[in-house]
Amino acid sequence: MHRRQKPSAPEHKKDLAAHGGALSMSHNDTRSFFNFSQLVLSAGHLKSPPVLKHSKITYFEVEILDVQSKKQICIVDKVSVFFPARPQWYPSRVGLQLERNGPYLKDSINIQSLAASSIITLYFTDLGQQVGWTTFFLTEYTGPLLIYLLFYIRLSTIYDQVESMKNFRHPVVHLACFCHCLHYIRHLLETLFVHKFSGGHTPLKNMIKGCAFYWGFTSWIAYYINHPWYTPPCMYK
Repeated sequence: MHRRQKPSAPEHKKDLAAHGGALSMSHNDTRSFFNFSQLVLSAGHLKSPPVLKHSKITYFEVEILDVQSKKQICIVDKVSVFFPARPQWYPSRVGLQLERNGPYLKDSINIQSLAASSIITLYFTDLGQQVGWTTFFLTEYTGPLLIYLLFYIRLSTIYDQVESMKNFRHPVVHLACFCHCLHYIRHLLETLFVHKFSGGHTPLKNMIKGCAFYWGFTSWIAYYINHPWYTPPCMYK
């Protein structure tokens, strides 16, 4: 009769270690699969990655011509390049037209909406030195206020000093000065705190014309109202 041989101690330990390792690996795989399944369930439905849409980019070539001579000033691929190349022509000074006698293009116009082809021809006009609307009205209204006060105090360079000291001022002269100053102070306060300008500009020559009218007309009426020989119109004929 054959007797079954007992495995030696080292071999027995190897078998137990292999069996235990297999059980440990199976247990770890189960736990990993369980954790992964919980993660998937908590994440909800898997979304497919978004499809990237390639935007279509259109490039234009802008040709700038002088409106009078029709000579080419420059060709740019971006309108913003035009101003650094000509620093004396800042944006508010530049007038661009599609046609020589056409209206000036607004700043909000999109080049793509004007393009009939990949090359756009624009006519350039130098609008001259520009000033902001706030500066325009402040200068226009400050002048009459100060000019009238210079005539009201009767400067010796304007009126004869002897006549100014001798003649009495009628109350209507003081009333006229008060109403005139109140009128232009109101305009100045409205310009600073009430009216909101869109950031536009106007040529400097327009401000000169406006100041010449307001300042000149104020000087004319102030000279006669504040004259030492001034007498108000008689209330009774």
